[in-house]
Amino acid sequence: MSKILNIYLDKRMLFIFLNGVASGFPWVIIGSTMTLWLKDAGLTRTAIGFLGSIFFVYSINWLWAPLLDKVKIPFLNTLGFRRSWLLFLQILLFILIIAISWTDPKISIVWVSLLALLIAITSATQDIVIDAYRIEIISESKDGKIAAAAAAATSGWWFGFGFLGAFALYLADYSNNWSMVYFVMSFFVLGFMLTTLLMPKETHSNQTTTDTPEQWLGETFFSPLKDFFNRFGTTAILILLFIMFFKIGEAFLGKMSLVFYDDIGFSKTDIATYSKLLGSTLTIIFSIIASFVSIHFGLLKGLVIGGVSMALTNLMYSYLATIGADKEFLALTIFLDNFTSAFSTVAFVAFISYLVNKTYTATQYALMSSMGNLGKILFASSSGLLVDSLENRDWVIAFGGEWAVFFAITALMVIPSLVMLFWIGKNFKHLFI
Repeated sequence: MSKILNIYLDKRMLFIFLNGVASGFPWVIIGSTMTLWLKDAGLTRTAIGFLGSIFFVYSINWLWAPLLDKVKIPFLNTLGFRRSWLLFLQILLFILIIAISWTDPKISIVWVSLLALLIAITSATQDIVIDAYRIEIISESKDGKIAAAAAAATSGWWFGFGFLGAFALYLADYSNNWSMVYFVMSFFVLGFMLTTLLMPKETHSNQTTTDTPEQWLGETFFSPLKDFFNRFGTTAILILLFIMFFKIGEAFLGKMSLVFYDDIGFSKTDIATYSKLLGSTLTIIFSIIASFVSIHFGLLKGLVIGGVSMALTNLMYSYLATIGADKEFLALTIFLDNFTSAFSTVAFVAFISYLVNKTYTATQYALMSSMGNLGKILFASSSGLLVDSLENRDWVIAFGGEWAVFFAITALMVIPSLVMLFWIGKNFKHLFI
């Protein structure tokens, strides 16, 4: 126990946590907050679901990740390689959030969509830098450090997404003015900039020494992919497919959860209190507990526990759909859902981090994490369409309505990934010990 406590007392864990907050924050701006903004503006559930396809950029950010391993920001380079990129992106994010606060989806959904897309691109690029910084600053190759860093990053992400998201919803309920909400929220980015200026420099020595453009392109874009597939062979494809499918059910649920809460009668304040504040607090606590499991028992058990438990807790949402706006059962559901989600997320992040070759930190981590985002975003964007397609069907009504059937379907979505995990574990069991 003292060994684990010493790991978390490392000051680097604080900055990993704060960077996690910065990573989760943009999902408030273009995710949960925008979902309710668009619903208030009169958009259909199908339209809201498909507008979520802007998150597709998180699944392709590996395409430009090699540049973040090689290209410097000249006018900020004294901050260090990763910190200069991070500060540049946060300045851009601040400007974009200010800009979207001046728009109105009732007047021009095109401008809202365009600015949301630019925020998504900036945020997805910021994630590349944050993940690379986390891996590089934890130079030890010990599993305990990697799992603890994954827990700190996950806790930070949920703090940024949950607590700051709750603040946005409370503000929306109080002011009934979404433009003002976005304007106020933009100032949190200034705090992220201060964190960037204060955090220690990482050790980064991946600058290319090649002379010709062909050599530079080869070293920057092709060498990271070649290294990954050389190390894992044909199992590399299975690893990427597992990453893609592991959290699809959770993504379907998450994309429609706020619409679901609103549909069955919960207020914005209820949503902020239970879904954001309670949910995020539990995830932060459970993420730390989950890291203990990964450190002591290995990543495989964490992934299996998380996957099975995610499926079971999704069924609780099906029951909630049949009983309506019961706050006590909502609290219990969120408690168990965040407990299981924390286990799966920490093990998932640690799993990906452990597979990275630090020579190509940004590129390889972005490749794997983007596959996870591809699965969640590519398929989950049709979540609203799935709910609408189930509405008013006789057999669906017999099973409790479209929401009850929808959540039951999401519970089944984890099965393919667990089968793949079994085969990965057989070939690379040492990765999970």
